[in-house]
Amino acid sequence: MFRITEQHAYGVHVLKLEGRFSAACVKELDGCWREAMQTAAGGPIWGDLSEVDLVDVAGQEQLTRMHRAGVRFVTRGCVMRELVREISESR
Repeated sequence: MFRITEQHAYGVHVLKLEGRFSAACVKELDGCWREAMQTAAGGPIWGDLSEVDLVDVAGQEQLTRMHRAGVRFVTRGCVMRELVREISESR
């Protein structure tokens, strides 16, 4: 199962992801992210990965695209923290 919830707080647009983020979900997240970019109008967008259990290669590639476009990630636990470190160090 995978779920995306959009939240707005203190001028930040948050995409909260929950569950298993796999190739089957990339299109859904990409659409939500592109819509969030329009809604945020240049304001900050954060991706909350604190409730994500698993990210496959296609999911990691999508998160990398988002990071390169300026999305910041919130994590919990060592696995997601390490994933975000890998994403932020990739060029």
